[in-house]
Amino acid sequence: MYEPQTRNLIGMAGIMAWMIGWIAAIVTFSDTISAWPVLVQAVFYLVTGLIWILPLGRVMMWMATGSWKKPSGE
Repeated sequence: MYEPQTRNLIGMAGIMAWMIGWIAAIVTFSDTISAWPVLVQAVFYLVTGLIWILPLGRVMMWMATGSWKKPSGE
């Protein structure tokens, strides 16, 4: 299918596109968020700052192995 070098390039491009889209989505709501209390803002940014990486696990697995699923032995 894809050679490892090509797979890594495609995966990194996808990760960068995901990050740009995620940041754009959060910035879109910045006016609304800035009206919230500071502690609520802090929790919101902490959660959104960590949750963006969850969907990338499968992409990184694909980049490393060429498969979207975990190897059956693990």
